[in-house]
Amino acid sequence: MKTQVAIIGGGPSGLLLGQLLHRRGIETVVLERKTKDYVLSRIRAGVLEQGLVALMEEAGCATRLHAEGYAHDGTLLACGDQMFRIDFKALTGKPVMVYGQTEVTRDLYEAREKAGAAIDFNVEDVAIHGADTDAPYLTYSVDGAPKRLDCDFIAGCDGFHGVSRQAIPLEVRREYEKIYPFGWLGILSKTPPVNHELIYANSPRGFALCSMRNHSLSRYYIQCSLSDKPEDWTDDAFWQELKRRIPPDQAAQLVTGPSIEKSIAPLRSFVTEPMRWGRLFLCGDAAHIVPPTGAKGLNTAASDVHYLYNGLRDYYEKGSVMGIDTYSEKALARVWKAERFSWWFSSLMHRYPDQSAFDLKMQAAELAFLASNTSAQKAMAENYVGLPY
Repeated sequence: MKTQVAIIGGGPSGLLLGQLLHRRGIETVVLERKTKDYVLSRIRAGVLEQGLVALMEEAGCATRLHAEGYAHDGTLLACGDQMFRIDFKALTGKPVMVYGQTEVTRDLYEAREKAGAAIDFNVEDVAIHGADTDAPYLTYSVDGAPKRLDCDFIAGCDGFHGVSRQAIPLEVRREYEKIYPFGWLGILSKTPPVNHELIYANSPRGFALCSMRNHSLSRYYIQCSLSDKPEDWTDDAFWQELKRRIPPDQAAQLVTGPSIEKSIAPLRSFVTEPMRWGRLFLCGDAAHIVPPTGAKGLNTAASDVHYLYNGLRDYYEKGSVMGIDTYSEKALARVWKAERFSWWFSSLMHRYPDQSAFDLKMQAAELAFLASNTSAQKAMAENYVGLPY
């Protein structure tokens, strides 16, 4: 079998790239190691930058997003009992869109199926061959049957544990990583959100986040120890701890209920350079991870897709290699800015085990400065709604 662009990974970045290329008449095949149902069962954050919304529009997949998504013009930051608002619309002219990543993926699957574009599920033993030549190809198996896929280019959208990054030789690849000394315990509940906007809370007991999926489905998080397990926390214990970490007036309005999903996510910053080796291009989590503070994971993957999609368009439509030759440089320039914002916001809102009394005073002063300074708020808002591509 042969295609123009082989895409490893059937998550949102691989599907988005495939759909964008399909609409330009560029053939793709997507390989996914799990089933479609498994991919759609994964619960992820859903704060979308305008750049991602525009890509979904260009892909022809934004109808439900606009009908069911929630435009958020700002967010709330709490420090102890005090809370202040960052007004995205006033400061940048742009909102963010709250629309679950699962729903983004569902919309992209529907579009790919409608287009009749090729996708293989339950793919095993994927191996990348000849990425540094003009004739790359993939070998893999489906239900024990061996397959080979010849292609012009390979897009590695297969996440942190996928094969794509590992295919870049160690002497070429350089990795940067920061492991945070805590995790996020999150629950999903069929309850109305405590507030119509997200609340990020810095508390002496640790960080908390009040988020939502829609008017009757809420997502809440609290900072926890890396040694904790989800089963260590009853629903009642979670709700009581969340109430202690958010301002009293918000805690009084909190509607609680049984969790329908509960998990702990570790926090990590990770970047690999370069994001291109020969005809292999890394996208999203295959190349970089950000802490969930500020919701940059999916959005940064979308910016990778933007650069790669436009580079491949120029190659096939204009015969230009400029876009693909500068892909890694352009993608990494924006990735590192997103990493900086996620690192800064995480440092601002969490309690660290080695913080001194001086460190805590500096954290409080930074929050007080942000609460009172329009220029600081504008810088945060510009990063939160998404830096330009």
